[in-house]
Amino acid sequence: MSSGLVVGTAGHIDHGKTSLVRALTGVDLDALPEERERGITIALGFTPLDLPDGRRVAMVDVPGHERLVRTMVAGATGLDAVLLCISAVDGAMPQTREHLAILDLVGVRQGAVVLTMADLVDEELLELAMEDAAELVEGTFLEGAPVIASSATTGRGKQELLEVIASFSRGERASVGPFRLPVDRAFVQSGFGTVVTGTSWSGELVDGSGVRLLPGGRSVRVRGIQVHGESVDKVGAGHRVALNLAGVEKQDVPRGTLIVRGDVPETSMIDVMYTHLPDAPEVEDGAQVRVLLGTAERIGRLHLAVERDLVESGRYPAQIRLDEPLPCLPGDRFVVRWASPVITLGGGVIVDPWAPRMRRKNRAAHGQATKRLAAGETLVWLERAGEVGLPVDAWRQRSEAPAPVLGDRAFAPRVLGRLEGALLEALTAYHAEAPLSLGAHRRELRRGRLGHLDEKVFDSLVDRMANSGLVAVHGPLVRLSGFSVEPTPAQHQLKQRIAASLADAGFVGLPPKELHKLHPEPEVEALARLLEADGAAVLVPAVGWMDASVLVQLRERLRAHFEGHDALAPADFKEMTELSRKTAIPLLEWLDKSKWTARRGDARIRGSAL
Repeated sequence: MSSGLVVGTAGHIDHGKTSLVRALTGVDLDALPEERERGITIALGFTPLDLPDGRRVAMVDVPGHERLVRTMVAGATGLDAVLLCISAVDGAMPQTREHLAILDLVGVRQGAVVLTMADLVDEELLELAMEDAAELVEGTFLEGAPVIASSATTGRGKQELLEVIASFSRGERASVGPFRLPVDRAFVQSGFGTVVTGTSWSGELVDGSGVRLLPGGRSVRVRGIQVHGESVDKVGAGHRVALNLAGVEKQDVPRGTLIVRGDVPETSMIDVMYTHLPDAPEVEDGAQVRVLLGTAERIGRLHLAVERDLVESGRYPAQIRLDEPLPCLPGDRFVVRWASPVITLGGGVIVDPWAPRMRRKNRAAHGQATKRLAAGETLVWLERAGEVGLPVDAWRQRSEAPAPVLGDRAFAPRVLGRLEGALLEALTAYHAEAPLSLGAHRRELRRGRLGHLDEKVFDSLVDRMANSGLVAVHGPLVRLSGFSVEPTPAQHQLKQRIAASLADAGFVGLPPKELHKLHPEPEVEALARLLEADGAAVLVPAVGWMDASVLVQLRERLRAHFEGHDALAPADFKEMTELSRKTAIPLLEWLDKSKWTARRGDARIRGSAL
């Protein structure tokens, strides 16, 4: 029964890591001819360990040579626990300390210290070595962890080690979200084709599913999944996995490839919380570094998001700009090494893989936003998206926090406040310029300051503000709540004169140009609209402004006509209204649209609204 627990070894070269794994499992992981000849582990080695309680643990043996730290990081990423191996003969070495620092940087939080080769020293020296080892791990995640004397030759410490391993717990892994498997090895298996291995980081994968290879995004199909050499139908996070891939060659999936199912951004700019190790040399802000994440490696530049020019011991918000895209998600842990000389400088956790470019003049503010994100304030993503917002699906993939939604996009509350303020300012300005207008048309408002908004987003903004009582909406017109038109005495008199002109025009109506000829004052159109709002006038397309009472008369005449006739011919209508054909036909079309009449051939019948 697989427990899903992944336990690795770490430590200096020749400190007995591979021998320890062999003593525990019976498997020699120095499988490559070059490894056997040189006596060192070059590649990552994996084998299952069966515990006395029937659970099966994945053991990972990582190389200890300083030139193979990238491989060591690949093995350490994804571990639930570690056995830090220190030779009882030599004691801790520089590589031991570097491995311990890397384990902390990649998030390993439990383990034990193993004093190997205990049979080669006497008990007094062994006791001193154990005291030195306990002192070495003070202040680290291994402080207070068991220190076990071990010998691969005599079997000393094996039972105690098995008990300690059995006490380890699985780390927290994301069971939801995209499936991710960093490839640490690819090979061709006869009869099957290309097989890749790695430790699954998150999500779930079902046999037969389509996956993508990142970077690049090439789509391939999974045609077999194995965990500890046994075929399974599906696999979740935290397992040593082998995937058989269809239609892909070994060289297409080098170490560093990420197998994904789901959405994972590929980015060249990441905001991080970076920790510079106490013993690491100072480097200049913007220094070129190597970034190791899982099994991938990139060259990048490290820019601090604080007002300082030297990177020294401590923890900082920072931005790393990479030479090539790196697939990653928030919460991923990475290690930073200096390009030359190749030494470990520090590492940390990715906070924002969608980060905007940091400008030097605002790097302190950028850093504060990064700190807030690191503290779990996910609304920072919406703040960074600004007045464009984020697609709702993208927001829900990043956070479970509630956020205002306009149309199909989510916005930060304070950004929404800015948009509402901009609309209120636009309406205030409109009312000042057009005090006789009942409101601005939506199309007029979605310009200038609000012109960047999608139509659905803008309409949603207006509706939201109407529901909250900030604005009032009448058809396509929008006005400030509480706004009302207040004509001056002179304007009120002009309004009455306009009403009288419409009454005099009768069924003929007054086209806007004719109305302006009769009343050349600039506010005549606005006052006609007020008459329309009062129910005293109607603008009939292709006819003009008509007195509402005239249309009431027309309605009554139509009713009377249909009391004695089934249909209304155009000639009958012209006789009824004393209109020319030029005016009668547009008016008939308006009657059809208003459902007072309904067209049947050239004639009209009673409409549903009559």
